[in-house]
Amino acid sequence: MGRVTLDGLLNPSSVAILGATDETRRVGGRVMRYMHEAGFKGPIYPINPKRETVQGKRAYPSISDIPGTADLAILSIPARFVKQSIYDCAAKGVKAVVVFSSGFAEMGDEGRAMQEELGAAALDAGVRLLGPNCLGAASVNSGVIASFSSNFLDALPEPGSVGIVSQSGAFGAHLYSLARARGIGLSHWVTTGNEVDITIAECLDFLVDRDEVNTLVVYAEGINDAEGLRRALAKARGARKPVIFLKVGRTEAGAEAAKSHTASLAVSDAVVDAMLKQYGVYRADTTDEMMDVAYACQMGVFPEGRKLGILTISGGVGVQMADSAIKHGLEVPELPDAAQKKIAEMLPFAAVRNPVDITATAMEDPSFVPITHEIILNETDCDAVASFLTPVSGSHEVADTLLPYFARVHEATPNKAISLNIIMPEDVARRYEAERHTVFDTPDRAVASIAALCKIRESFDRGEGAAPLAAPSDALSVPEMAVSEVEAKRVLASNGIGVVREALVTDADSAVSNAAEMPGAVVMKIASPDIQHKTEIGGVLVGVEGDDAVRNGFDTLIARAKEHAPDASIDGVVVCEMVSGGVETVIGVNSDPTFGPVVMFGLGGIFVEVLKDVTFRLAPFGVDEAARMIREIKSFDVLTGARGGPAVDLDDLAETLSRVSVFAAENADTLDSLDINPYLSLPKGGCALDALIVPKG
Repeated sequence: MGRVTLDGLLNPSSVAILGATDETRRVGGRVMRYMHEAGFKGPIYPINPKRETVQGKRAYPSISDIPGTADLAILSIPARFVKQSIYDCAAKGVKAVVVFSSGFAEMGDEGRAMQEELGAAALDAGVRLLGPNCLGAASVNSGVIASFSSNFLDALPEPGSVGIVSQSGAFGAHLYSLARARGIGLSHWVTTGNEVDITIAECLDFLVDRDEVNTLVVYAEGINDAEGLRRALAKARGARKPVIFLKVGRTEAGAEAAKSHTASLAVSDAVVDAMLKQYGVYRADTTDEMMDVAYACQMGVFPEGRKLGILTISGGVGVQMADSAIKHGLEVPELPDAAQKKIAEMLPFAAVRNPVDITATAMEDPSFVPITHEIILNETDCDAVASFLTPVSGSHEVADTLLPYFARVHEATPNKAISLNIIMPEDVARRYEAERHTVFDTPDRAVASIAALCKIRESFDRGEGAAPLAAPSDALSVPEMAVSEVEAKRVLASNGIGVVREALVTDADSAVSNAAEMPGAVVMKIASPDIQHKTEIGGVLVGVEGDDAVRNGFDTLIARAKEHAPDASIDGVVVCEMVSGGVETVIGVNSDPTFGPVVMFGLGGIFVEVLKDVTFRLAPFGVDEAARMIREIKSFDVLTGARGGPAVDLDDLAETLSRVSVFAAENADTLDSLDINPYLSLPKGGCALDALIVPKG
């Protein structure tokens, strides 16, 4: 994005094809055929030194021989010729090249070295490069099919508003075929391959700015431009353009397979998941889910709430859909009396509470279907309707009856979604879709699609939220060397993070005098920058009360440290106020090699150690994002007073998480990890009882 935009790739005025041939089964011939069939209106220059013409067009011996210039060059040539061809293209003013060739970084060290040379050549020449090891790209409105995928043989893309970006060429081609079969119209289709230059992040950034794009589908195996991806996703959310993201590599085996396939950078799935949540991205678990959500999003109807009306001609299926709705986080409210009465007067044998079962009457008179939809959407507070109507014929004849009513319903309630479960021929389904109604083949998919639309609408409305809190003017940075717990807490306190009252002492008398100033029993800990896990050497004493006990405690801790860590530097002993009540939480930071500092939050004890009930966010973030982070943990009810426990100060907890994230971001170059375990969240406020800061290096 700091060089040339992607216009040369996705909106070229002229195209050169290096390796063009008459044989349309070969790569260079197939690209030439596609460009012609797609109706590309600019000049196409076939480059083939052995031919005078290719597919009826004059051929040229080399790129340097073409008249004028070409915005885009498609390189259907062996890998060994690619580097020089990039310089030749640059000399003719080419803005972008597509490199199909494989045999680069995905093949190991030698291939990786070749790929680095390729990237350096593109950078040096000022040419944008898609690939290598990719299946190319398509820009539907521009008539560009810069690909040799056989998936375009059956049918060229239908124009539409969905952009597909895939790191994998083969899977990108699969997505194209699925979209074509589902009636998903495409604006763009891009496969990025090994991403020596152009990444999925930059493609997203470019497509978000295109007026013809309203939905983005992304398939990723790794992340090669983390900052660029964050910017692009933030831009998409600001433009209210949904991004449906399928990221593979959730397991260790899957991540390794993805890395070997496209030479992408592996990254922790938990971190990716946190990033996608943070930017309001819809993460799909399966290909079916991704395509269902993209299909629903292209209609541009996002319900304003989660209240679902269910219409069925089978009582049992209505119950099934209600169960599905609850599973997906939707509400199924009982319809108001007036609406129930109106439906009952029209259909005396109908069940009218919600789900609404209009019985087999609909098979005799299909007009009852849209009329009932109209009542549910106009005269109740339902935000959407999901309908099971398969026994109603999916014929053109029935569509002729239903569609005028549905058009009226949509005009009256444009922000309310209608999802139909009817088995019908594709050409009939297209007619319903033209009225912005989705058509699914199972009840659960119809319901799940509405839940997805609600989730996306909520992420749009939520927006970026509050900005990260500003660091205090006197905030301390991460020390250069390892520090003791006391120094770690001093650094945190200077950054606005609450810490427990404590004193560092170097003799028993000082321990006694400081303990006397604290209410009740105290906690005593060995203080050493070289002893990170104090409990392992018996370096923590809890509930110490009385002068003699404190004095003995001091001597005991010093003796244990000398016995178990004879080479450790001992700063003394920390005497801490023993704070009771509240809920122990854990706050941590780790430096991710791809995304930088990542903040972790969870409850202490069994919740984090056994149940792994934790959540993550990329630093920095504001209190709104922190509050969402807190509510994501499965044990959230513990923080609100479940089972008679104390309800904690959630505002303080959110502020603390935000301040930790700011501290982590401000010290990203020097902070390796931070562990606050526990942070005691109290009914009012909270404090770090223990802290460990580990500098980088």
